Amino acid sequence: MTTHAADGLDRPWGRVPSWVAEALRPELDGASDEIIAAVRAEVPDFARPMTGRFGMRITEGVTVALNQFLDLLGRDEPLTDVRIYRSLGQLEHGEGRTLAALQATYQVSSRILWRRLAASDTARTLPAEVIFRLAEALFTYIEAVSAASVEGWAAEEAGRVGSVQTRRHALVEVLARRPPASVAEIEAAAVEAGWHVPAKVAALVVEDPVAVAGRLPGAIGADIGPFGIVVVAAPDQAGMDRITVGLRGRSAVLGPAVEPVDAHRSVARARAVWALHSTDVVEPDAQIVRAEEHYLALLVHADPELADDLRERALGKLRDLPAGGSMRAEETLRAWLDAHGDVTATAGLLHVHPQTVRYRLAGLRDLLGEAMDDPVRRLELALALRFPGEQPTEQ
Repeated sequence: MTTHAADGLDRPWGRVPSWVAEALRPELDGASDEIIAAVRAEVPDFARPMTGRFGMRITEGVTVALNQFLDLLGRDEPLTDVRIYRSLGQLEHGEGRTLAALQATYQVSSRILWRRLAASDTARTLPAEVIFRLAEALFTYIEAVSAASVEGWAAEEAGRVGSVQTRRHALVEVLARRPPASVAEIEAAAVEAGWHVPAKVAALVVEDPVAVAGRLPGAIGADIGPFGIVVVAAPDQAGMDRITVGLRGRSAVLGPAVEPVDAHRSVARARAVWALHSTDVVEPDAQIVRAEEHYLALLVHADPELADDLRERALGKLRDLPAGGSMRAEETLRAWLDAHGDVTATAGLLHVHPQTVRYRLAGLRDLLGEAMDDPVRRLELALALRFPGEQPTEQ
């Protein structure tokens, strides 16, 4: 029956009689050399002389693993010293390889060692139950050392990714900084981050910027302040398609394309429009909002109190009209301005007779006077109508 230690881990080597280890040890003499030869023959990445740091670590790993396995037999103790196996994983990462070759090495090692164990004189005298326990102990042990190598490789990868992201975060901060960074500062930070500086860049404000940047070729992302920023090469249509795919359903605001030294401007515009987009002021249902299409909205909303004053100056006289007259007056004025003063076109927009439009315009002229004809005052009217504050209500 399988038993577990107090820590919940299974230690099948503890269920093998302790005398088995000493009986097997002389019979496994030379097993390390056989395993290394098999690894060199069967694992392409390791088909090279066992010299230098690589050879030392592999040879040491195989030898230590074999002796450590035999030392554990008959002992209900955990495998605590896994430093050499972690270091093998770290070494593989340092040499730019995945864990595939190392995992293949463990598989070859366990196969060769089990073949030697099964063919030994000692094994021939063991009851079947002990043979099964020995097999279970071996393969559990190999799983444990393999897991240690995975941990070592993963730790190195996490450190590398974290270090790279730290440098990229610093680069995004340099690009977004005001007053702006110099060309030399940007280039130095880009070299540190391993980033090729495009001729023109654009800032993308989005949630989870690091993940989004990871899906966009050549992009860098960072969480800065309340907004996530991704810096991309100024996108053409194909680039916009890639951004759409990379967003995976998230919404974003894209700043204007600028030279890298002016990246702070793209960041500032994207951030400002994001504030309007996230509060449903501009394109609430759009996935990608282009900031440069909403500069007028930025102007009007840059100072809310000033915008309110403008609306009051331009439209205040319409607020006192009775019984829905205010809403009708604003609707007529907006249509007339959109139609550039053409009465017939205005009537078409409102679905009324031109004479009705003339009647309404006469009333508006009584209220607004020269504002209907002065270019600056008409611009004020158009702005006030385009970005209204509190809507007039029916009387």
